[in-house]
Amino acid sequence: MQKSILIVDDDKEIVNLIEIYLINEGYKIYKSFNGEDALKIISSIDINLIILDIMMPKVDGIEVCKKVREKLNVPIIMLSAKNQDIDKINGLLYGADDYMIKPFNPLELVVRIKTIFRRIYEFDKNDKDIIDKDTLVVGPVKIIKSTHKVTAYNKVINLTSTEFEILYLLASNPERVFSAEEIFERVWKQKYYQSNNTVMAHISKLRDKLDNALDGEKLIHTVWGVGYKIEDKNYL
Repeated sequence: MQKSILIVDDDKEIVNLIEIYLINEGYKIYKSFNGEDALKIISSIDINLIILDIMMPKVDGIEVCKKVREKLNVPIIMLSAKNQDIDKINGLLYGADDYMIKPFNPLELVVRIKTIFRRIYEFDKNDKDIIDKDTLVVGPVKIIKSTHKVTAYNKVINLTSTEFEILYLLASNPERVFSAEEIFERVWKQKYYQSNNTVMAHISKLRDKLDNALDGEKLIHTVWGVGYKIEDKNYL
């Protein structure tokens, strides 16, 4: 099935350049040059992935990301000319799955898109410890791999694809401590680089969602100076 991608950026040259590369990869492309029009497209068309610039007129990328996350878990890659950690962290906290700094190589963007789609739609047959079970249960939390569904006390917790993969990785290996570097390389399937706050931002947002669903009960624990883990409690 042909996957659809929405490109949102007020720079038409960038949009058209990205479009050329993605059409060559067989994707169906939709384009928008401001956040307001992007939200209209998203509400009326089934979009599989969004490429979203932060700085735009009318409605900026952060606001679009927030509104999308209120209803959908569609993957989002944010673009920004600002090479500052705080912009990256803000984008990720509001639900983006990945982040790229302008100017960027369109071929790298293609690789990241393929990585996200592979993560969502395909199992890594060589990663035995992640795919041993389709359904994991940790206390009141049930995690279903095939549908990317997470519930707590039978209520659905809406997670982004990246948040789901982090949770599934930790829950598949209870009591094992994963460093930020290992989480990044296992989930994003890219080389970790120094001062990368991506994992921290996603863990923070994931914890907020889990804590709200569990009435404050902690599921993901920090092992200071080492990394993160899920304790082996009522694990099936």
